[in-house]
Amino acid sequence: MSQRQRKRPGGRAGFAMVNVCAASVAFALSLPVGAQDTTPAKEKVTSLESVQVIGSRAKDRTAAETPAPVDVISREQLENAGVMEVGQALQMLEPSFNFSRTFVSDGTDIIRPATLRGLGPDQVLVLVNGKRRHQQALVNVQQTIGRGSAGTDINAIPISAIERIEVLRDGAAAQYGSDAISGVINIVLKKQVGETSVSLEGGQTYKGDGLVRHGSVNTGLRLGKDGYLDLSLEYRKRGETNRAGVDSLRVNPPRVTQRLGDAEATDAYFWLNGGLPMGKGELYWFGGVSKRDGSSYGFFRSAGDNRTVPALYPNGFLPNIVTTVKDASLAVGYRMPLVAEWDMDVSLNRGRSHFGFDEAHSVNVSWWYEPLNPANPAAGIYASSPTTANTGTLQLTETTFNLDLRGPIDWGIGNDKLSLASGLEWRKDDYAITPGDPVSYAYGRTNNRAIPIYGQTGAIAQPGMQGFPGFSPTEAVNDGRHSWAFYLDAESQVTKRLLLGAAARFEKYSDFGATTTGKLSARFDATDSFAVRGTLATGFRAPGVQQMFYSQRSTNLNPQGVLVDTLTARQDSPVTRAFGIQPLKQETSRSGTLGLVYKPGNDFTATLDVFKIDIKNRIVFSSNIVPESTGTDGQPCASGNGNCPIRAILDPIGVGQVLFFTNAIDTSTKGASVVLEKGYTFDGADNLDLTALLNYNKTRVTNRKSQSTILSPTALFDDTQVTLIEQGQPRVHHVLQGVYHTGPWEFTLRDNWFGPVTGQGFTPGVKQTWSGKWLTDVAVGYRFSKSARIVVGADNVFDTYPDHWDPKTGAPFPQLGFTYGWETLPFGINGGYYYARLDFKF
Repeated sequence: MSQRQRKRPGGRAGFAMVNVCAASVAFALSLPVGAQDTTPAKEKVTSLESVQVIGSRAKDRTAAETPAPVDVISREQLENAGVMEVGQALQMLEPSFNFSRTFVSDGTDIIRPATLRGLGPDQVLVLVNGKRRHQQALVNVQQTIGRGSAGTDINAIPISAIERIEVLRDGAAAQYGSDAISGVINIVLKKQVGETSVSLEGGQTYKGDGLVRHGSVNTGLRLGKDGYLDLSLEYRKRGETNRAGVDSLRVNPPRVTQRLGDAEATDAYFWLNGGLPMGKGELYWFGGVSKRDGSSYGFFRSAGDNRTVPALYPNGFLPNIVTTVKDASLAVGYRMPLVAEWDMDVSLNRGRSHFGFDEAHSVNVSWWYEPLNPANPAAGIYASSPTTANTGTLQLTETTFNLDLRGPIDWGIGNDKLSLASGLEWRKDDYAITPGDPVSYAYGRTNNRAIPIYGQTGAIAQPGMQGFPGFSPTEAVNDGRHSWAFYLDAESQVTKRLLLGAAARFEKYSDFGATTTGKLSARFDATDSFAVRGTLATGFRAPGVQQMFYSQRSTNLNPQGVLVDTLTARQDSPVTRAFGIQPLKQETSRSGTLGLVYKPGNDFTATLDVFKIDIKNRIVFSSNIVPESTGTDGQPCASGNGNCPIRAILDPIGVGQVLFFTNAIDTSTKGASVVLEKGYTFDGADNLDLTALLNYNKTRVTNRKSQSTILSPTALFDDTQVTLIEQGQPRVHHVLQGVYHTGPWEFTLRDNWFGPVTGQGFTPGVKQTWSGKWLTDVAVGYRFSKSARIVVGADNVFDTYPDHWDPKTGAPFPQLGFTYGWETLPFGINGGYYYARLDFKF
């Protein structure tokens, strides 16, 4: 991908795909209207010609010289994106990155799935300052992108603390370890001293909701003569948005009953990054804490539904899911030179993700209708239930120890030394589920299902709080695993024109065994301006501890669109064993890239990279497995019918459907990216930077498999889930940008093309396709002085929305208010957003 980062702040180390003709048109369309940055050169992020980037451990290797595509996104680009969440900014600037918007999806409303190159959230490795970042505790359990996965909460890092983001679009498990199948995102923190930067921003949608108030302070302190301490404090409050249509089915007269859009969120961050010379080396540390409070909503319960208590909610009610996300991390290390140009880096990194659930504006129907005397139902009912409850917490803790050595050796081949890197890694991952209040999960006060409790319709009352039932002691867990790894990484400029590299990694896990991965890479500079590059790699991803230990009982829609009790069964549990599902094993992958780099030296760069990634034994959520209506003998299923094996498993545990983690599919992903960058300098020091980043990727499910004698491969992972994997994310995403500087003015024009997406999770058998859309962003900046500027702008300036959900084939959801769709929308349903930001330094 983008080979370098221009010195001008408008430059972008980007990426993408398509043909050069389309890119030429793109350049014309993205011509801006002007701006010049008068910040002194010493304060700018300079060219990365002298900066080590991800993808190579050889000293002084730059993004322009690596054998794999690396994108470098600068601090200025992040700040000028017009959004203050890292995930949203990356989606606007990095076409291989997707950050789907979702709603009515429990905790996924507040932690959105972040993906790279069309794969899953847990198949991209995130680093901070080159060290592994811990994952999130939340598992995406609803019908969203990343269903059944737990990736990295990329929004837990404040944008004010970031110097640049490096994106390695290449399989790198052999270099950096498990999860790096689709690539690596390395977030590099600021370490400036002697300056304080303040940013204040406010904005809202064209509809007048979604008000955002954001403030951040970043300051740098000098420690002693050569030490530094960079501190970032950030606060953001985001109002909810609601684009729900009128519900014409469940209420009379029709009215809006749902909340569909961004969840309300309040975020606070404190991060630090420091270093202090000590002895021959440097002691360093970095990390931070964040706390985010979210408020989203479940599915509306109508007045006549058995999940409603008319005495409390005569018009029905909308359950309110309140979430608290706490994230903390701290890395401490020491690096020092050894002998003969070798150096050592030893570090300890600990991170924790804590996700708490509460339910409000709800009810436990079984508590309300529970008989005062089960032996004498005529004696009356309790007629009471709390309307709020704590529904439990999830917590992930990761501890990583690294010892890394690197340096050159004279190996007698060519005119360059062999750059070697080697190291050890030990990691411990722990996962815990803490139960909620008894009222959040229990069936009546005794949780005894032998006692009949009837709701208002005469059917058995549902247990737990409506919306997001709590985790019970049955799901409680506090378990973990440990692993260790050894790696060897070698690279050499064999000749003036030829660069070769190889890496190997051995990892052993306490719960499923050992694995070895490898990587080969090469780059041939045919001329000073033209190069060919490529890599071949094997990779793996160990099942996350979240996937190993997670289970839940909740209320979800079944294939008929009816709310039923749903069990997410823990892997290797009595339920999965009853179905014949084997314990989870690791995913394995084979991948390759081939690229061309053209850099003639006239401030123009063009790259083309194609790739292919094949994954075996991919870990996914199964389809929702529902009881049979007819047995294998052709007779209706009834209690005790031995020809209905699914019903025989589910009826005793009182659920209407079950799903679980399983290695059910193999996939193949291929794609290409084109990056075109051109800079112009005019008389009077005006300059113009143009960028076209064109990306294409396509994933296919090549094999479905099942170890179960009860469930066929197509029943275990049905067509609905295949559609989500193959077409749920845009196969095409392009970014076209122009930035013009003139005097104190800066003008930015950016277009994002999000290709079509398809889903059938809520309309089984009917594929709903939402067509591709252009979203245009504009911004105008004015610098009052070297230390102060103002920016006003609009994202999605033409107020573009996704297509409406087809009212016939999508029924009944459009009639329930789901106007624009649900599961796969990449840019959300908010429409246009305008903002103003004030930045100043002292």
